[in-house]
Amino acid sequence: MENSSPYRDGLPTTSSSASLKSERRSKSKSIQTSKPSLIMAFFSCVAWLYVAGRLWQDAENRTLLANLLKKNWGQRPKVLTVEDKLMVLGCKDLERRIVEAEMELTMAKSQGYLKNQLHQSGSSSGRKLLAVIGVYTGFGSRLKRNVFRGSWMPKGDALTKLEERGVVIRFVIGRSANRGDSLDRNIDEENHMTKDFLILDGHEEAQEEFPKKAKFFFSTAVQNWDAEFYVKVDDSIDLDLDGLIELLQSRRGQDSAYIGCMKSGVVIAEEGRPWYEPDWWKFGDEKSYFRHAAGSVFILSKNLAQYIHINSASLKTYAHDDISVGSWMMGLQATYTDENRLCCSNDRQGKYASMVLL
Repeated sequence: MENSSPYRDGLPTTSSSASLKSERRSKSKSIQTSKPSLIMAFFSCVAWLYVAGRLWQDAENRTLLANLLKKNWGQRPKVLTVEDKLMVLGCKDLERRIVEAEMELTMAKSQGYLKNQLHQSGSSSGRKLLAVIGVYTGFGSRLKRNVFRGSWMPKGDALTKLEERGVVIRFVIGRSANRGDSLDRNIDEENHMTKDFLILDGHEEAQEEFPKKAKFFFSTAVQNWDAEFYVKVDDSIDLDLDGLIELLQSRRGQDSAYIGCMKSGVVIAEEGRPWYEPDWWKFGDEKSYFRHAAGSVFILSKNLAQYIHINSASLKTYAHDDISVGSWMMGLQATYTDENRLCCSNDRQGKYASMVLL
């Protein structure tokens, strides 16, 4: 037994070789089974970190909200006081009154007057005036105004006495496109001395805005003075004031009165010609204006002037102010009065030299 081969101890036996193979297979299996476990563990860590972060963020948000609520809770009254209840009831009552006012305004618009209208400024005695006469003027017409003040239009104390008789006369003018410039300042200074202007703050005094001037004049005049009639006069005519007052007194008490020199005329459709009408296509194939009070003077009774005031935002204007007013009257129960004494001798394309009421 001792003389065995020297290589006997160094060579593996069959049993040892089998055990080595079995150990290697177990190691490879353990390596293969550990890979999915590692992947699952990795995703589990990522999910845990995400959940932990959200929980941390939510905890911070809850802490912030809790602090805000605690702070605000200390500032608000814990018990609703009587004043708070009255405030709530007042808001509800105010809402109810607003709804009622809107309904009354809708009714007033449909009837052409203001319901339960407050007393407007008139004469010192509080009685209704006979007329408010608005003389259209412009920034460059100071010389004309001075001529009028020295002829048919009273000034100073005479103007005040005329108002006591129930007739108000004012030069009507808008504002400059550059508000507050020298044009506006000059008018304000002149008005400070003469006190005979009706300044339309919402109207821009420009040639292209002229048709809109009627809306602003009648709307402003009916708010400032309570009169039976409102008269528009151009500054291109001389007026027989006594004759006009006599005419108005003879019409006193006449409601829905639309008085003037009633005419119609051809619509000018060629751009560039005098009296061009941009909306010429609305007047039919013959292109003739509807009948209206044409010229430099026309008169509206109080309820018609109030209608313009109430609906001024939606009233359409045309190229000329007399056409515009005539279009507004067409849809109303207005009484048209063709007054020859308000007609000028010259035609529309000419210049109005004078207008004398006989």
